[in-house]
Amino acid sequence: MHYVHKLKGHRYISVVAHGSSNYWHAVDLRYAVLREPLGLNYTREQLLAEDKDIHIIYYTDSIVMATLMLTPTENGYIKMRQVAVDEQYQGAGIGAKLVEFSEAYALDLGYKHMEMHARKTAVPFYLKQGYKIIGNEFMEVTIPHFKMSKDLLEAWKDR
Repeated sequence: MHYVHKLKGHRYISVVAHGSSNYWHAVDLRYAVLREPLGLNYTREQLLAEDKDIHIIYYTDSIVMATLMLTPTENGYIKMRQVAVDEQYQGAGIGAKLVEFSEAYALDLGYKHMEMHARKTAVPFYLKQGYKIIGNEFMEVTIPHFKMSKDLLEAWKDR
């Protein structure tokens, strides 16, 4: 399934192929926002393993402004991962639009629940998007996280 959603102006949200030029632009953005500040990098093996993931970008012309990945899990859920919004565009509602698109896409694929490991600093954003904290704080990639979840069928039943 390939989706492109046109927004106002020359802005789009799209599912992109692993290994495409837009995928690599998204990897660069994820590195700048998520990894570099922690002194972490991606290994070749990590990036090769993303070939089964769903890669979604928010972009204008040739600039990837935000990205996230969806990974099917063994429990029948789909996991949102690697959410990154370019710092110059944070606070403009782009992250919320990207999350909303990913939820609709996951529902179209037949997933009823979305889960994630959210950085502690991002928990207020996800609470506003209707996610709930599941369990206690834990450490991942050297910083505090919380597992969060959302029942997509319940959240989208009136849309």
